[in-house]
Amino acid sequence: MTVLSIGGSIINKNGIIQIDYLKRLGKLLAEYHLGIVVGGGFSARVYANAMKLLSNNEFLADECAILSTRQNAMLLIAAIGKNAYPNAVNSFAKAREIYFSNKTVVMYGTIPGITTDTDSVLLAEAIGAKKLINVSIIDGIYDKNPKEHKNARKLKALTHDELIELANKYDNRTAGTNFVFDSVAAKIAKRSNIELHFVSEDTNEIKKALDNKLHSGSVVKSNLGKLTE
Repeated sequence: MTVLSIGGSIINKNGIIQIDYLKRLGKLLAEYHLGIVVGGGFSARVYANAMKLLSNNEFLADECAILSTRQNAMLLIAAIGKNAYPNAVNSFAKAREIYFSNKTVVMYGTIPGITTDTDSVLLAEAIGAKKLINVSIIDGIYDKNPKEHKNARKLKALTHDELIELANKYDNRTAGTNFVFDSVAAKIAKRSNIELHFVSEDTNEIKKALDNKLHSGSVVKSNLGKLTE
């Protein structure tokens, strides 16, 4: 059993929906039985920032961002087609029910203050998945933000504790921001010993991760002695 966390920025890049990419991704994902959580990406940040300027309220900003995650989830469902449950959901109980009816389930954001990173590891716990693949525009975990630091170093493999330490450094808990991985999500992954794979949007890399093959991204697991299953 595997859960995918799909970054919203690979669906909506700077306000442009990636139709051709979604078709390729949907075709790939239709071959598997999965639990999927979709983020908000660009549109979520735009609406969250606008709401903060208008209301100075992080809760309302998060609610706006969640609406963007639902839109992205609906697009992914359409791309996957008949192998996916036709409606996006934000209830873990409902997602579990759908998954065990042998349909791929696609979730969107749940409640303000909880990121889609956390939603994805909670979904993994709910269905008993021990593997989570995080797909984003960044091709792995770096020791610092690669967008801001040219000397950022990709970490091919690290433990849950190392991920938690890194996440704590960058997770400021404000609506619409993005960081290496939510610190709460990292701690939940550790408590349930969920193996995490961080890969780029390249569908070849996603397929490698889905098929338990060595990929070019990053792996987080308790025992680093073996990087493939």
